[in-house]
Amino acid sequence: MRDEITITGARENNLKNISLQVPKRKLTVFTGVSGSGKSSIVFDTIAAEAQRQLNETFSAFARNRLPKYGQPDVDTIDNLSAAIIVDQKRLGGGSRSTVGTITDIAPLLRLLFSRVGKPHLGFSNVFSFNDPQGMCPECEGIGKSVQIDLDVYIDRSRSLREGALLHPDFGVTGWVWKMYAASGFFDLDKPLADYSPEEWELLLHGESKIPVEWQGTTINSTFEGAVTRFNRLYIKRDSAELSDRTKAAIERYVTSATCPACKGTRFNPAALGSEIEGYNIAQLNAMEASELVRTLETFTDPLAVPVVKSLLERVGNLVTIGLGYLSLDRATDTLSGGESQRIKMVRHLSSSLADMMYIFDEPSVGLHARDVERLNQLLVKLRDKGNTVLVVEHDRDVIEIADHAIDVGPKAGTHGGEIVFAGSVAELCEADTLTGRFMRHRLPLKTGYRQPTGWLRVTGATAHNLRNLTVDFPTGVLTVVTGVAGSGKSTLVNEVFVGQHPDAIVIDQSAVGGSIRSNPATYTGMLDTIRQLFAKANGVTPSLFSFNSKGACQNCQGLGIIYTDLAFLDAIKSVCEVCEGRRFHDDVLGHKLRGRSISDVLEMTTAEALEFFTAGGAEKKLAKVLRAMNDVGLDYLRLGQPLSTLSGGECQRIKLATELHKSGAVYVMDEPTTGLHMSDIRQLLDIVEGLAERGNSVIVIEHNLDVIKNADWIVDLGPEGGTRGGTILFEGTPGRLLEHPTSYTAEFVRRDLAST
Repeated sequence: MRDEITITGARENNLKNISLQVPKRKLTVFTGVSGSGKSSIVFDTIAAEAQRQLNETFSAFARNRLPKYGQPDVDTIDNLSAAIIVDQKRLGGGSRSTVGTITDIAPLLRLLFSRVGKPHLGFSNVFSFNDPQGMCPECEGIGKSVQIDLDVYIDRSRSLREGALLHPDFGVTGWVWKMYAASGFFDLDKPLADYSPEEWELLLHGESKIPVEWQGTTINSTFEGAVTRFNRLYIKRDSAELSDRTKAAIERYVTSATCPACKGTRFNPAALGSEIEGYNIAQLNAMEASELVRTLETFTDPLAVPVVKSLLERVGNLVTIGLGYLSLDRATDTLSGGESQRIKMVRHLSSSLADMMYIFDEPSVGLHARDVERLNQLLVKLRDKGNTVLVVEHDRDVIEIADHAIDVGPKAGTHGGEIVFAGSVAELCEADTLTGRFMRHRLPLKTGYRQPTGWLRVTGATAHNLRNLTVDFPTGVLTVVTGVAGSGKSTLVNEVFVGQHPDAIVIDQSAVGGSIRSNPATYTGMLDTIRQLFAKANGVTPSLFSFNSKGACQNCQGLGIIYTDLAFLDAIKSVCEVCEGRRFHDDVLGHKLRGRSISDVLEMTTAEALEFFTAGGAEKKLAKVLRAMNDVGLDYLRLGQPLSTLSGGECQRIKLATELHKSGAVYVMDEPTTGLHMSDIRQLLDIVEGLAERGNSVIVIEHNLDVIKNADWIVDLGPEGGTRGGTILFEGTPGRLLEHPTSYTAEFVRRDLAST
């Protein structure tokens, strides 16, 4: 059996026709600066081809219902195994998706109650809040009671003709309003306040068949009362079926509260009445995983033993992976990207499959140094089962456990895409690459601290697991908030602090745009200025230089590419033959700014664009934004690159670039080192130090030890996650933190300093 995956001629994204061998049944880490091409090798080439070939083993009927994976731009890939991808995409899911359902722990718990719960109720579906036999009839298993707010939805002082129904979908002259007008049930000019009880009930809840004239045709329509229709269209549908825009549109018209019937448990009275050792299923669902393990160990009924054994293994994996603070009833759409990735890992830890290929995307994201140790044990466990484990990673501690390292670079974007090193980690530490040099180098502990110019107080912090905290955050300095995952850092800063100090500038990792038509130039506002410059230079309208407007190529509608759906075969994405991928029609491309077309400018990296516009002398506004993007390490991004291709860390840095160069502001950043190579940490520190030097107050939630060591002030939460967290362990300088006897952060900073 061959022992390497062999890749020949890989050219995805910025890869420069590279060839490499990846050892099988080993743990291989891919390193390199952000944008160097690591993900292009691992995800866009190896993983994409493995999934594409696996899909081809299914029938045409099945393939038509599976995700489509295009063939990567590579000559050959030999000796692939079936791939399991564990990425950082948030789990999301509707209101019915929880940690229990996504990990398949909930079905085991239901099976347990169907076997030994007293009184005995029968099949396991009786204990499912997603099944009519188990769900609360009042909230239908959602746990919340969502009701329309009539005072916001209806203006009773108006008549129907005057627009008494305030939701846009019920506006005057629209289809729904036309149905009410044609019904003959109402005086359209009568204020709703004057309606009789019968008319009011008919308007809100009535149902009947009526003929309606619409666009010259008579339609036999169903008359629905305004509340009945709203409930059917919005409230009774799963939130996952509604777009973000629709959710935002209906939010102001509804009120939400814990379901009074089931008290938020989601179950009906029968399911709640069945117990094991005094616990019902809702009580076990609500326990943190670490507590649930201790409780399950007390279940000794012989019928329960096999199911309890499986439950202990799966719930125990949650604890082992550092998620012991999560409960099974936690909604999946509230989990972070790092938590989502670790949840996905749990599904595979108990698998007996061997010779699989597991692919991880920065699994250390969101993990304290204490929890990275646990993560490493799990990665090694997967490898020791005979699997190939591929990890894209920046964390030094994860890199050090690898059997093989592949360093991609030398830099990012067009300056990357090459294999600059392949070998053992020991050899990498001696290599003359960026990664090699920084593996040998650790930043020292800061010794000169800025003095606070004042204090911003947070009082009565009780959200989630916070224990009525009062915390003073110093102003004019760099404050780092630390603690293990689940200790309460994000709750304290992103919820309570920002809630009590709403003027703070929050720079998080949420997406900045998901459309293929949005890009760094549009997001930062640079494109408006660029279009005006082109218009002025050529004496034409600025709209001509928009690929979303007049200037768009008519063949591809300004996308630059054509998608061809081939049913069960892979969809084909091809460059538009008319504009050759440049998005604009030929007349627009004929207009130049100092010899460059608008398409040429959008193909520039931010570094190239900075040089181009600085050379022009008159574009100071553009130069300021471009310089900020270069300062935050995004010099490799193309101005026209779709925002949907950016990572969470890149999204955060592009937001940071738009907010730099302010004074006297309060900045809040959520793990800004996410996605950053070790060589970029120093640059990030220079940026946040510069913000503090200009009189700003910077509060950073962070696990990275180099950032912690260079703070002016530390707020450390813990000692553990969940109910065992939520307290302040330490407040003060990094130097004083080293003296703390029980803080995990202090312990790992001491270890790091001992390694220098």
